[in-house]
Amino acid sequence: MDRSIRPLVIVAAFGASLVVGLVLMLWAMGGLKNATAPAAIGGPFQLTDQAGQTVTEKALQGRPTLIFFGFTHCPDVCPTALFEISEVLQAMGGDADRVNAYFVSVDPERDTPATMKDYLSSFDPHLKGLTGSPEAIAKVLSSYRVYARKVPLKDGDYTMDHTALIYLMGKDGKFVSPFNLKRTPQEAATDLKRHL
Repeated sequence: MDRSIRPLVIVAAFGASLVVGLVLMLWAMGGLKNATAPAAIGGPFQLTDQAGQTVTEKALQGRPTLIFFGFTHCPDVCPTALFEISEVLQAMGGDADRVNAYFVSVDPERDTPATMKDYLSSFDPHLKGLTGSPEAIAKVLSSYRVYARKVPLKDGDYTMDHTALIYLMGKDGKFVSPFNLKRTPQEAATDLKRHL
């Protein structure tokens, strides 16, 4: 190969790999959708709330929905996020009745409906906990593209690594965007009201 062409080939190959990487990343994040494709995040599920009632994806219809995936033994990220969601719901006043807010367990082994009920008693009453069988949880984690992995601890116990994103679903039950809590509760509430 001509020495003057070799650097161009290397640069072109590097550029092509960047483009392929970007396309794959956008696809994985749901950013590449054609007009006929369904939303890349979300889908059918059947879980149980903290009162023992069955909840399916149909519950998302007609209201904007905030969904956070976590677990009750979480030391910091989960209680912080649920506290911040509670503040947003309180800032919404009466409009909070027109919003769904779900805390979906990534730890079905420990998070029974009774455990979820006890745990959520510290947060806004609009927040509902959802759990289910390991298979049902695995299905919803997959459809929402949630990363969750059990991490053993030295004492024989375990914790969970997981995605700490808050999902905003529209009134049609489809994914809108991640919901930003890094602002005042009033600002977040105003933003959420736009989706009512």
